[in-house]
This record gives sequence, C-alpha cells and structure tokens, in this order.
Amino acid sequence: MRRVIFNQKGGVGKSTITCNLAAISAVEGKRTLVIDLDVQGNSSQYLLGQKVTDSDKTIAHFFKDCLSLSLFGNSSPFSLDSVIHETPFPNLFVIPSHPELDPLQGRLESRMKIFKLKEALEKLEGFDQIYMDTPPILNFYSQSALIAAEKCLIPFDCDTFAREALYSLMQVVSEVKADHNQGLEIEGIIVNQYQKQANLPRQLVEELIAEGLPVLASMISPSVKVRESHSESKPLVHYVPHHKLTDEYRALHNEIHL
Repeated sequence: MRRVIFNQKGGVGKSTITCNLAAISAVEGKRTLVIDLDVQGNSSQYLLGQKVTDSDKTIAHFFKDCLSLSLFGNSSPFSLDSVIHETPFPNLFVIPSHPELDPLQGRLESRMKIFKLKEALEKLEGFDQIYMDTPPILNFYSQSALIAAEKCLIPFDCDTFAREALYSLMQVVSEVKADHNQGLEIEGIIVNQYQKQANLPRQLVEELIAEGLPVLASMISPSVKVRESHSESKPLVHYVPHHKLTDEYRALHNEIHL
C-alpha cells in the first residue's frame, strides 16, 4: 500500500505523522519504506539521526537519473533500491531527501517527469507499506507523490485558517485523481494537536464531521514527547512505547489498516 501524507500548510505534523505511522507498521512486522520528498528533510533526520549529504544516495539521485535517461535516450527505468537506507529500527527503511531537490524541480517540470516516481514504485518489490512525506506546497514533488499513491492522508491541526484551506486542498486531490490517478482515495483527515477540552478544536471537528468530511476517529493530542522524540531521532513507539500519545498513534494506525 502506497500512502501520501499531504497538506499545503506547514507545521501540521506531516513528517511526524509519516514517521510514526511507518514505525508502528514496521514494529508490527511489515517491511516499511518512508520516502522523504520535502527538501527540509525532517523525516530523513527523524529516522536516520542526521541529514544525508551524499546526493547519490537520496531521492534527488532518482530524479537526476530521470533527467539523464532522457538526455542519453536510455529507456531503462532507474531502480530505487540503490537509494534506500536502513534505519536503526527493524523493518523500517527510508529514501532520504536532499537540498538538491530544489534546483532540480524546474528541469523535471519542463521535461514532464511527473509520472516517474509512480512508475518506479510500481516496479519496487519487497515492501508491504510505503509512506510518502511531502513539502507544504503543491509543487512537482507533492504532485508526483499524489500520482504515485493509492491513499491520501490529510493532517488537520484544528486551526480556523486550516479549515478554510482544507476545501481547496481536497479539491486539489480530486483534480489529481480525475486527471492523473483514478485509483487515488482520500483515506481520511487526521486531526492533530487535538485538545478535546478546548471549545474551538471540538467545534471545528464537529463541523467537519457534520459536513460529511472523512474525519478519522483516532485523533492525536499535543505533547512535548513529540519534540523529545524528534531530538532523539526515535519514533514514539521506540522512544516512549507505553505513552498515551504512542497509543493514539497505534489507534490511528489500526484504524487505517482495518
């Protein structure tokens, strides 16, 4: 199963959600891959403990290779296997991001390489679950992920502005589905930073549900443990396996894998 975690708003927890769901999947015995398409590389650092500086072993190398294939007329697809890194956690792997993604974007767009990630993932073997972390903007890389994915998860951080942006975001997903990826489904809206005792978050979530939007029942509370786990480069299931927040992520993971 290929999932993309997508939102055009920054700071909604895309990388945290991506890595923690993937880590739980791996703990449960599923061979799991995270693909970091955000030039900031937060998922890469969360899982590897450092930025990857060698661009020949990142997702940037894959996209550079796509350009080289066109230049030399070679039609053989580049395998993603050579840029997959093992993490310190069993069954969990990552294709890291790299700053070189930024200058590559214009060339990839002009040469219409938007389907290359999908083609490569369809040929990739040996993984039960694939999670794609995306930049907080609709650009070449987030569109590539939406085209390559089967399911889309949308983080929502209980903010009035986030609610207003949610409708245009879902419209974007619908357009990608109609134009490029008919199998794409919005799997659900993940309510993040949810304070159930506060009036505004509760009201916003109730309104989304009343409007028929696919809000997932499992919601994620705010906690300092998230920042601590980032600092330690350990997903919550490894950092605090018995914490309430970890249990919330387990519930979310179980809900989307029913």
